[in-house]
Amino acid sequence: MSDEFSEERRFADWRLALKSILGFWLVYAATVVARALLGEDPWTVLHNKVPTIIAGTLLTFVLYAVLNASTRGTSMYRKAIIAAVLSALAAILQAAIIIQLEPYFKPSKEEFRVQTREGFVVVEQGYQIRIERAASDPLVVTMPRMAEMDQEKKIRWIADSSVTWFFFFAAWSAFYLASLAQAQALGAQRRAAQAEAAARAAQVRALRYQVNPHFLFNTLNSLSSLVMTGRNEQAEEMLLKLSTFFRTSLSVDPSADVTLAEEIDLQRLYLDIEKVRFPSRLRVEIDIPKEVESARLPALVLQPLVENAIKYGVSPTREQVTLRIEARPLGDGRFEIIITNTGSPDARPAKDSDKIESTGVGIANVVERLKARFGTHAKCEFGPLSNGGYQVHIIMPLDRSNG
Repeated sequence: MSDEFSEERRFADWRLALKSILGFWLVYAATVVARALLGEDPWTVLHNKVPTIIAGTLLTFVLYAVLNASTRGTSMYRKAIIAAVLSALAAILQAAIIIQLEPYFKPSKEEFRVQTREGFVVVEQGYQIRIERAASDPLVVTMPRMAEMDQEKKIRWIADSSVTWFFFFAAWSAFYLASLAQAQALGAQRRAAQAEAAARAAQVRALRYQVNPHFLFNTLNSLSSLVMTGRNEQAEEMLLKLSTFFRTSLSVDPSADVTLAEEIDLQRLYLDIEKVRFPSRLRVEIDIPKEVESARLPALVLQPLVENAIKYGVSPTREQVTLRIEARPLGDGRFEIIITNTGSPDARPAKDSDKIESTGVGIANVVERLKARFGTHAKCEFGPLSNGGYQVHIIMPLDRSNG
C-alpha cells in the first residue's frame, strides 16, 4: 500500500539542537579564553579546560538525544520534568568525568599571592601552597590531586560541582524546549492556515462532486426507471434521499470539523441513493463503535473516498461488491478509519466503456486535507488488495473537542 504520511521523524529538529548546543558551549569557551588571557599562564588553563568543554558538549548531545527519544508526543510539562532529571544526571556525569581527567591536567605556573593578617604570605601555584614567613624558611605544602582523595571526599566534590553544572545543562534544556515550543506554535499556525485554504479548495471540489453530471444522470435514469415500472414509492423515497443529501452536504462548512457520526450519516445518504442504482451489485457494511462516534474530523473528508469506491469498484463490474466502512480506537490517542471495497480479481466488467482509470484526485484531496489539519500526526495508506478490491486506511488523532 502507498503511504502519504510518514510518522513523526525522530531528531527532526537536529539543526536547532546543533546550533543551540554549539552556541552554549562556544559562549562558555569564550569566557574560559577571556579568563585565561587575564592570567600569566593562559596555555595551561586552556589545556586543562578543553577536555571539560569537549566532554560537556558530548554530554549535551546525549541529553538532547535521550530527551528527544523519550518525550515524543508528550506534553511540554512532562518534557520539562524529564529535562530537569536528565540535566541533573548530565551534571553528575560531567563532574565525575572531570575527576577522571584530572590526572592529565597540567599544574598551572600562575601564582596567587595572599597576605594574611598574621604577616605570612600564602603563595598558591598549581598543587603547591607555599607559606612565606619572615624569620624562617618557607613552608611548602603539596595538595593531593582529586584522584588521590578518599571516596567520600570525591563524592562530596562531585555533589558540589554538580550543582554548578546542573544550572548550565538546565539552562540549555530550557532554551531548547522554549525554541521547540515556539516552533510547534508556528507550525500549528501554519497548518491552521493551510487547513483553511485546503478546506476552501475542498469546498469547490465537493460542490463539483455533488453535482457530478454522471452521478446526476445515473440517478435521474434510476428515478425514471422506477417511475416507468410503477414503483412510485421507491422513486419518491429516492428523490427525498437525493434532496436530503444535497441539502445536507451543501450546508456543511468545509472549514469546520464534524463528528464521525455526522460524517457517516452523510455517507449513508449517498450510499442509499447508490444502492438504488446498483441493487444487486452494491452491499454496504458500516461498523462504527460508540467510543469513536464523537471523534472529530474534517467535514466531507470521506466523501471522495466513498465516491471512488462506487466509481472504480462497483460501476465497472457485474459482480457483487461489498463496500465496508469501519472505525476503531487504537488506544494511543488515535483512531483509524478503513474504507474497503471487495471484489473478485476475475470480476467481469459491466461494459468495456465502463473500465475507468483512477486519476487519484479524490485520495490526493483527502491526503492534502489531513496533512493540513493534523500534520504528521495523521496517516493515510491506500492500495489494491489481493482479492481485486481496494482499501484506504486513515489514522487520525482521537480529538473529541469542538474546535
